[in-house]
Amino acid sequence: MTAMRIPKPSASSRALYTQEERRRRDESVWTLVQGILAPVQFLVFLVSLGLILRFLATGEGLFAAQVSIVVKTLTLYAIMVTGSIWEKQVFGRYLFADPFFWEDVFSILVLALHTAYLIALFTGSMTSGGLMALALAAYVTYVINAGQFLWKLRLARLDQAGKANAAVTLADGSSLSGSAS
Repeated sequence: MTAMRIPKPSASSRALYTQEERRRRDESVWTLVQGILAPVQFLVFLVSLGLILRFLATGEGLFAAQVSIVVKTLTLYAIMVTGSIWEKQVFGRYLFADPFFWEDVFSILVLALHTAYLIALFTGSMTSGGLMALALAAYVTYVINAGQFLWKLRLARLDQAGKANAAVTLADGSSLSGSAS
């Protein structure tokens, strides 16, 4: 009996961006929008997290914590919508393009938890403690998802630096190691 071999998915063996996708990424206004919204969202997250923890520790500031979670959720919606437009321009799909498939899958969970918070808040279906627990669960998934995207940003930069080094090597005929023969 022979062992069964499972082929690697094609997305993991290819570069994050093709040359054409990189060009579209670099020319897209949505790349800049994402670059602005991501740190803004992170700042809103930090302020909101502080307000949630303050409420949980002291019992004070419930309204401020709730407003901050709504603002965080609205920034999440903004970055998801603009990110989908960016993904369409760069990869030809609004969501689930191969290079960002798992990030998009996890983003849906992040969206679902943030949206569940809004529904629970506006319907009054949870206690304030339950709302804060739900918000914290949403925030944990947000942090994981942000980490996924930071990792992809790092991979894109390493890939681009590798291509730049390869182009220099091909242009001048020297090796990357710098050894002379």
